[in-house]
Amino acid sequence: MMKLVYKLQVEEYRYDFPVSFLPGPVRASIQERVLPECPFYHNKIQFPSSGGLGLHLSLNAFEYFMFHFAIFLIIQRNFLTGQVCNYSDNAYYILVEKYLNWFLPIEGNVPPPNFSNPGGAVPSPAPRSPSISLTSYGTSPSLLKRHISHQHLVNADPAAQEIWRSETLLQIFVEMWLHHYSLEMYHKMQSPHAKESFQPTEEHVLLVRVLVKHLHAFANSLRPEQSASSTHSHTPSPMEELKRIVIQRFIQPKLYIFLQHCFGHWPLDASFRAVLEMWLSYVQPWRYVPERSASPVGNETQNRAVPEKWASFVQENLLMYTKLFLRYLNRAIRSDLVSPKNALMLFRVAKVFSQPNLPEMIQKGEQLLLEPEPVMPHRQHRLLMSPSLGGSFLSSWQPPITDTSFKIKSHVYSLEGQDFQYTQMFGSETRNLVLRLAQLIIQAKQTAKSLSDQYPDMGSQSLFSWFGLNSPDHNNTYTGNDLDEAGYDSIRKTDEHLEKALEYLCQVFRVSMCISYCSYVQTDD
Repeated sequence: MMKLVYKLQVEEYRYDFPVSFLPGPVRASIQERVLPECPFYHNKIQFPSSGGLGLHLSLNAFEYFMFHFAIFLIIQRNFLTGQVCNYSDNAYYILVEKYLNWFLPIEGNVPPPNFSNPGGAVPSPAPRSPSISLTSYGTSPSLLKRHISHQHLVNADPAAQEIWRSETLLQIFVEMWLHHYSLEMYHKMQSPHAKESFQPTEEHVLLVRVLVKHLHAFANSLRPEQSASSTHSHTPSPMEELKRIVIQRFIQPKLYIFLQHCFGHWPLDASFRAVLEMWLSYVQPWRYVPERSASPVGNETQNRAVPEKWASFVQENLLMYTKLFLRYLNRAIRSDLVSPKNALMLFRVAKVFSQPNLPEMIQKGEQLLLEPEPVMPHRQHRLLMSPSLGGSFLSSWQPPITDTSFKIKSHVYSLEGQDFQYTQMFGSETRNLVLRLAQLIIQAKQTAKSLSDQYPDMGSQSLFSWFGLNSPDHNNTYTGNDLDEAGYDSIRKTDEHLEKALEYLCQVFRVSMCISYCSYVQTDD
C-alpha cells in the first residue's frame, strides 16, 4: 500500500479531503475564513470558486492516505465501541504501532522509500500559495507574505529529505485524534448543562495512549550528548530537533484540553481506567526511556525516586499534574470506593504521585508559578506555544528560554488564559479534599471488611444481590456488576488497595494516617 502511495507521491497528484471531515474547531475556523492555528493547514486550504460550499484541503498522496487512516478511528466509533481491543490481533492497532515505529524511529532516521527505479526519491511537498484572499484570512499582508515565502525545512537541508513524513504523520494523528476541543469550547463546557460536542470512545483513548507512550520513548531516545552539543558547535539533525520539541510543541496543548474533557464528562464507571492510564503515562516520561526496557520490572524498579533531571518536564507540564490531580480527586470523592475497579484506580493514582522526589518537584513548580513578577508578559507567552505561519513546527522553533519561572507561567497561561485562577495542589483547599477522601477511604475499607467478615463463604456469589443493592438505574454509580464478577477475593484485594492508597496520599500531603482516622471518627460522631 505504501509503495502505491509513494508512486502517486512522485506523480505529484493532488487529492481533495473535505473540510467537513476535520475536527470541530478546525472545521469551524476554516468555514469562517479564519486561518487555523496549526500551520499544517496553511498551504492546503482550497476554496471553490462557486462559493463557500464544498470546502476541502488539497493534499498529496501521503497526506491523503494518512488523513483517511487517522479518521477511521473517529468514523468507526459505532463499529469499535464495546469490542474487546486486543493489540495482538487488531489490524488498526498494529498498523498504528508500525507507522509510529517506522516514521518516528527510536534509533536512526526514517529510511527512504524503496522504488523500483534506482535513485528515485520522494520529493518533499513544496508549499503552495493558498487560493484565499487576504481579507478572507482576516490576517495582515505581512503575515500572509511570510507564509507564502516560507520554505519547508526539508527544502533547505538535504539531510532532512524524509523528515516531512514524520512530521506529517505526527501532526495528522494529533489533529484528528486530539483536536476536538478548542480552549474557548473547553471553557464553555465547564457548565454542567453544556452538551458535549464530541465523546471519545474507550478505544479512542487507548490509541491516544499508544501515541503518548511512543512519543515519550521517541523524545527520550535523544542522547544527552546530542542534547548538550546542540547548544554548541554541533548542528542538530532534523530528527534530533523533532525529538527535542515533540512533546511540548506537538502534543501537550491539545492533550491537556482533551484530558480536561474526559475528566469532566466521562461516566463514573470502570471504563475511566483507559483515560486514567493514558494520563498516568503522560506524566511519567521516565518510564519510557529506551534503556529501561532491559531492566527488570518489579516493585523495586517501580518505586525508585524520580531523577532530578525530570524536574523541568514536571514544571513545564505543571497543570498536567496539579489541575488534573484535582479533577481526579473530585471524581474519586463521587465514586463508590468499595468497587474493586474504583479502588484500583485510586491506588494507581496515589502510587504514581507518591514516587519519591515527584511531590517535591511539583511543589517547586507551584512556588515558581506563584513567584511575583514585576511585569507578566501577556503576549510573549504565545510565542512559546504558537509556531510561526508556515508548514512546519520545526522551522518556527524559537531559541530555548532559560527562565524557569517564565516557562511555567507561559505554560499555564497559554493553556488556561490570562484570567486563570490557579488552585494549588499543596494548598489548604486541596488538603481539605484529600482529608475528605481519606474519610471516604476509611469508610469504604470498613464496608469491605464487614462484607468479607460477615459472608466469608459466599465465594463468587453476587454480594450486591445478597444485600438487594443491584439497581437497574444506569445513573447510579453502582450497578453491582463489579463485585458480582469478582467476588470475595476481590473484596480483600480492594481493602489492600484502599489501605495502600491512603498510605500513599498521606505521604504525598504529609498527613498522618492517625489524623485521617481521627478525622473520620469525628465526622461519624
